[in-house]
Amino acid sequence: MKHQASFKTEPEVRAFSINENQCIWMKAGIINFKLCENAYDCLSCGFDKAMLGNVERNPEQIVTWDRILEKRPYNEKECRHMFTGRVPYHLCSSSYRCHNCEFDQALDEMDLAEVKGSVTVRKIAGFQAADAYYYHRGHSWARVEHGGLVRIGVDDFALRLIGHATHIELPRLGSHLEQTEAGWSVMRDEKTAQILSPISGVVLSANHTAINHPDSAKRDPYSKGWLLVVEPDNLTQNLKNLLFEDEADAWLKTEANRLEAMVMSGHGLPLAATGGEIVGDIYGNVSNKIGWDELVHEFLLT
Repeated sequence: MKHQASFKTEPEVRAFSINENQCIWMKAGIINFKLCENAYDCLSCGFDKAMLGNVERNPEQIVTWDRILEKRPYNEKECRHMFTGRVPYHLCSSSYRCHNCEFDQALDEMDLAEVKGSVTVRKIAGFQAADAYYYHRGHSWARVEHGGLVRIGVDDFALRLIGHATHIELPRLGSHLEQTEAGWSVMRDEKTAQILSPISGVVLSANHTAINHPDSAKRDPYSKGWLLVVEPDNLTQNLKNLLFEDEADAWLKTEANRLEAMVMSGHGLPLAATGGEIVGDIYGNVSNKIGWDELVHEFLLT
């Protein structure tokens, strides 16, 4: 639900609770009501950009939120990252010029380096799946993080299908990915599997541990085995094309059944005993009956 902003005729500095979800323009007393919808990442916020445009057009009537908040005594200048609980306590020493703030940049670099928070993983038809992740039908995943950035990787199904990955080839930083087009490659010796990107956007970070140790992605595909962090072009539209929660669970069960049927038809042996663990190297177990290209085309390029 969108919340309309209403302006105050005379901005005033007032106290506020860090647990509120008020837009920072409201916290500064410039508008009457607006809730933050962008995790207090003002630098990528469309509303913030629109407000700055209003200030440029009406400099005598409207001032910016940072001009108001920077008038506070130093011990009352809460960092914007306190508003969401991203940090327990930090005072602003950059006059709310976040784009020049070393602390802000350090937080972003820390966020890019690893998955924050706990990741809940459960079994679906013998394969691991992570809660609150979005899944592409080509078996890549996407996790929305602070400020609308998206961390992406390969799911447990695909990594078990490939088996022993010997090399992962990721795109360069700054390159652009397109949803449902080849984003990166996972190799097993001389064989290559292209993985379709779940999100369109610009690559901001790559997991060098996964590059140097490809099996790390297989051991922990949804946390330490992440591959890329992307700044999306159109996150809302991209997410509509992905599978989430119950829909993702039903799809993964269907994929497991399709794979089981293919293996039984071509190999005559099940992938696992009833209710048991799926083998970690599916291709290695069926390669004498089912070809690499057939498996990759059937499950990863859809």
